[in-house]
Amino acid sequence: MVLCFKNRQLDLSGVSRLMGIVNVTPDSFSDGGRCFNTATAVAHGLNLLEDGADIIDIGGESTRPGAASVSPEEEAARIVPVIRELKRINPACIISADTRKAAVAGAAIAAGADIINDITGLQHSPEIAAIAAEHGAGLILMHMRGTPETMQSAENLKYGDVVEEVSEFLLHAVEKALEYGVKRENIVLDPGIGFSKTPEQNLELIGRIGEIKALGFPVLAGHSRKSFIGAVLGRKNPEERIFGTAGVTAFLTMRHAEIIRVHDVRAMKDVVTMFSRCADAGRRSQEAAGDGGLSSFRNKKFSGI
Repeated sequence: MVLCFKNRQLDLSGVSRLMGIVNVTPDSFSDGGRCFNTATAVAHGLNLLEDGADIIDIGGESTRPGAASVSPEEEAARIVPVIRELKRINPACIISADTRKAAVAGAAIAAGADIINDITGLQHSPEIAAIAAEHGAGLILMHMRGTPETMQSAENLKYGDVVEEVSEFLLHAVEKALEYGVKRENIVLDPGIGFSKTPEQNLELIGRIGEIKALGFPVLAGHSRKSFIGAVLGRKNPEERIFGTAGVTAFLTMRHAEIIRVHDVRAMKDVVTMFSRCADAGRRSQEAAGDGGLSSFRNKKFSGI
C-alpha cells in the first residue's frame, strides 16, 4: 500500500510510519506555546525529522476540547512561514497541514505542504477536497462530531456501535472526496481518537482498528498523550502519558496501522522499531521450525529442569 501526493509516493507496506506534531499555537492541550514562533517551530520540525518522523504535521489552530476557532488569516499566518522554511531547508521532507479551512489549506499547499489533514472529514469545508484534487495533494479524512468547542457534549458522545458509525462517516467522506476528483490512492482515514469520544469509545476504536483498515485505505491513528490515556492511568499531566502512549503505539504497530501521529517521535520510533524487529524474529523462527517450534519443544526431556 502506498500514499500518493504531488507526484510522490510514501510506501506504507512495511512498519508503521510516524507523523510528528508541530503545533504553532498558544493553547494546544499538550505543548501549546512551545512552538509559537516560526524559528522555534522550524527547529522543532527539523528535530522531529532527525528523530525519525516520516511526515511533519503542522497546525495553527488548537483542536483540543473546548478550543475556540481562530480566523483563517491568523491560522495561515502561523503555519505558512513554517512550511515554507522547512521546505527550503529540507525540500524532500513530507509536510501535512492540519486545518479544517479551505483558505488555509490552499495557502499551505502553495507554500509547499504535501498533504491536507482535515479533522472534520470535509464537514467544515468540503472545498478542501477540490484543493487536494487540483494539486494532487494527499488528503487525511478524520471522524469527529461538532466542533472542538462542542465535540465532547453529551449529544456528540452518543453512539450505537462506535466503530460502525465511525466507519460509515469515513466512507461518506471518501465518497465526497472522490466526487471532487481526489484519487483513492491519495486518501488516508483517521478514526479520530479523542474527538467526540469517551475513553471507553477511544479504547474500542483502537482495539478494533482492523475494522477501520478493512475499509481499504491507509489508516492514521492519533492517540499521543491524550486524555483517555490519562483516564486509564490516572495521569493528569499530558507529559506523564508518554509510556501510556508507547503502549498504544505498540498495539497499533501490531495491528499494522499505517501512520501513527505522535509528539514524542524519538521514543515512539524506538517502540515501533523494537516491536517490529521482535515480531520479525518470531516469524522467522516459526517459519524455520515449520510448526512454530512445537515439535522440538514437545520432544525435550524435562528431567532436571
